[in-house]
Amino acid sequence: MRSEEREERSEEREVTPSNFPCRGRIKMDIVRFVKDWTLPVAMGTGAAAYLLFAFTPSLGEAASFFAPIFETILPLFMFLVLFVTFCKVDFRKLRPVAWHLWVGVFQLVFIGALMGLMLGFSMTGDSLILMEAILMCVISPCATAAAVVTQKLGGSLEQMTTYTFLSNFITALLVPVCFPLIEKGADITFMSAFLKILHEVFLVLIVPMLLAYVVKHHLHRLHAWIISVRDLSYYLWACSLMIVTGTTVKNIVHADTTIILLTGIALLGLVMCVVQFAVGRFIGHYFDHAQEAGQALGQKNTAFAIWLSSTYLNPLSSVGPGCYILWQNIINSIEIWQKRKG
Repeated sequence: MRSEEREERSEEREVTPSNFPCRGRIKMDIVRFVKDWTLPVAMGTGAAAYLLFAFTPSLGEAASFFAPIFETILPLFMFLVLFVTFCKVDFRKLRPVAWHLWVGVFQLVFIGALMGLMLGFSMTGDSLILMEAILMCVISPCATAAAVVTQKLGGSLEQMTTYTFLSNFITALLVPVCFPLIEKGADITFMSAFLKILHEVFLVLIVPMLLAYVVKHHLHRLHAWIISVRDLSYYLWACSLMIVTGTTVKNIVHADTTIILLTGIALLGLVMCVVQFAVGRFIGHYFDHAQEAGQALGQKNTAFAIWLSSTYLNPLSSVGPGCYILWQNIINSIEIWQKRKG
């Protein structure tokens, strides 16, 4: 009996090493994959979740219950993303630098060229919708989350934060000028639009920055805990991206137009995304800040752009910045993967 017990124990010892290390390796591979491709995983999860709830009749009530909840928590996520990011900012270094000027000049020239094409050729119908979608991918301000990606890639958080403010100011000046020219029925005045955008900037940028300043200089224990959590702002942003992607897929699925037009808008959004990232990096490499300038020009506040286009332009043009969300975050994921690999 003892010999049989010893054999059974020896068999158990042989089985255990062959199983658990394998499970451990699989678990580590999954964790590594999620870390390397956090943004695509977040986007895929958001899209899949929307499609699941939208096309499963038995989940209809659950979808109606969760929809207002997600709409409420999305601004909270964006607020927390910026608050955590600003806790790491050296406020004494927030000042304009040379590449800010040239990136801003390119944006102004690009917008001027698009406006010239639309007005010069008196575009209407689908061609005007396509151009409005392109315009929204260019005129929208730098994304508030661009600072998160820049920090992840080892760039200057302070320079990126400064340009985010400048970019929002540029958009606040251009939107009231451009929109009434291309949409004659747009119910918009310069001062009302300017103040509306500044109000959004105050809530989205100024308030979390002021709170972060107070925490950094007066609540030292809380500040130390926040900055000790590795990549906290990055993963908070991934959660918000999951919600935004689900909303984007919803807008595309329910867009009242042809597949050809939707495909055209999506492809032009891809072209605009690649061009702006490339031009930004080209400008930035002359100042040894290619990473920052690429993010500044390429990563857009597409949620704000969707709201602008839906409110003042043809609602179908909002599909442009909606698709741009996907393209810019694919580029961000590739850059982050290359940074980890390097």
